[in-house]
Amino acid sequence: MASVKAGPATLTAKLTYMKQPTSGARAFQHINVDPSTGDRKRNYTREDREVVLENLRGKEDTVSLDTTGFQFYHEPARYTTFGSDEEIEREYYPETIELFKKLTGASRVEIFDQTIRRRRPDVLDTDPSKRQPVAQTHVDQTTASAIARVHRHLPAEDVPELLKKRFQIVNLWRPISHAAVDWPLALCDYRSVDVEKDTFPIALVYPDREGETLGVNYNPNHRWKYMYGMTPEEIVLIKCFDSVQDGSVAIFTPHTGFEDPTTPAGTPLRESIEVRALVFYD
Repeated sequence: MASVKAGPATLTAKLTYMKQPTSGARAFQHINVDPSTGDRKRNYTREDREVVLENLRGKEDTVSLDTTGFQFYHEPARYTTFGSDEEIEREYYPETIELFKKLTGASRVEIFDQTIRRRRPDVLDTDPSKRQPVAQTHVDQTTASAIARVHRHLPAEDVPELLKKRFQIVNLWRPISHAAVDWPLALCDYRSVDVEKDTFPIALVYPDREGETLGVNYNPNHRWKYMYGMTPEEIVLIKCFDSVQDGSVAIFTPHTGFEDPTTPAGTPLRESIEVRALVFYD
């Protein structure tokens, strides 16, 4: 593999935080998109904040899934085409399940969705084939929505026993086609998060159901990290939820895509794939 440029030790960039409704109402966001604007109806607001991000290139061993909530690995994929959804499910899912088990020690892994994001500044994010990097600080799941995922995606007869043991939702994120220098991924060290004050639930309103994620409020104590120029041979595991909530491990990882102001003109636009899975332990 060609050598990877280390990048700067730190950089300063704007991250878009979320602010819960001042009325005290439950925050919500509709999944359906306004095709003319690419916006989704919501009742919370956003604010940009300048933060310092530490580049973990060469310091990957300073973070882990259970301490900070995320972990980097050099793990080339056998399947690299990333064509249709059907092809991805057939070719990429099996090797990804193997990878989850190898890296986490899990006994059972059930992938429940995948998203390809290709940054295209002139394209509105109006359907799944046009997904852009997410530019707001968030956590993918709440405890309630994580448990609901188990009920939704697993056979009913398996659920009671699975919920008695430890389970997680983990996102396996990988650049595709080329290094993700453009619009990299920012990850917040869980140890710097005040779980009660910094996060709030947001209802995701689908036509036929509701999901739930966590919005993230600004806190100057947050310690943000990224890895410069992640390549398609590299992945990051992002913990979205952990049923162990006794203070011994990270429960989740706030994260967001962001614009690196030092990105050279003409840099290939970010393309990435993320696969989310229910991860169970004996």
